[in-house]
Amino acid sequence: MEQRLEKQLAFALEIDKVKNIFRQTHLSGNGRNENDAEHSWHMAIMAYLLREYSNEEIDIAKTMVMCLIHDLVEIDAGDTYAYDSEGQKTKKAREDAAKERIFSILPEDQRAELIALFDEFEANETPEARFAHVMDNLQPIMLNDSNGGKDWEKRGVTAQQVQARQSKNILGSKKLNEVTDNIIKANVEKGNLKN
Repeated sequence: MEQRLEKQLAFALEIDKVKNIFRQTHLSGNGRNENDAEHSWHMAIMAYLLREYSNEEIDIAKTMVMCLIHDLVEIDAGDTYAYDSEGQKTKKAREDAAKERIFSILPEDQRAELIALFDEFEANETPEARFAHVMDNLQPIMLNDSNGGKDWEKRGVTAQQVQARQSKNILGSKKLNEVTDNIIKANVEKGNLKN
């Protein structure tokens, strides 16, 4: 087999492992914990459907690819819960090492392309990255809301913690930032989030 194709297929098989990385968020309707592949797929579809609410024009294909690859590093680094302050301290180092190993399976041009997209997402400075981050924040808050805030309640998450995590959404979408604010307020009123 041609070496380039062999590397591409090896990468495709390697990233199948992301289906085994389970997140703290449960599926809607109080289902099981979602995995990273489901989260990323859901984000990508949401980005496509909600693109009209981006503050700026975006390249939707680029944004969707960012959504699809942003958690591949968790194959090695594991999922770091959004409100785990200890885990957050080592997250970048773990993810940087994973990024190098996983994307290095690819041919050099595709390795460089996906690392650049991953780094662009992490930097959160372009319209595409900002909108992809809105999806990364909105998707789990929607699931938590659909489950009556049980994931927040179980872990004692406060409204201030959720607001801090959502604070940069306004950079990507003023409209969707209003949606997250309303979800937070409603869950405070219901007692699902401590104030």
